[in-house]
Amino acid sequence: MNTFNPMPDRYRPLKTSYNDSPTLVIDTEARHGDLLDAAQQRIRAASDLLETLYCMCFKQADVKDIPNIVNALYLLTQDGCELLEVAKQQLSHTG
Repeated sequence: MNTFNPMPDRYRPLKTSYNDSPTLVIDTEARHGDLLDAAQQRIRAASDLLETLYCMCFKQADVKDIPNIVNALYLLTQDGCELLEVAKQQLSHTG
């Protein structure tokens, strides 16, 4: 019989949470494929945003947009990296 060995904390708060009581968490017992899909979605969105910025003429941009863009890129890449980390930990616990 194959026993499931759960990770220490099932619900892992995202590092991008700004308060002491995080509302966004990763379910460390989620299906491996679901974790990878969520990570890919976030990293792809960040990559697409970077590609748009690369192709855009910065003369059209407003200085106040820069912090908004940086914040969006940070959230997407940080969350994607954390999802990948949980997926990797799942592999090491099952292997």
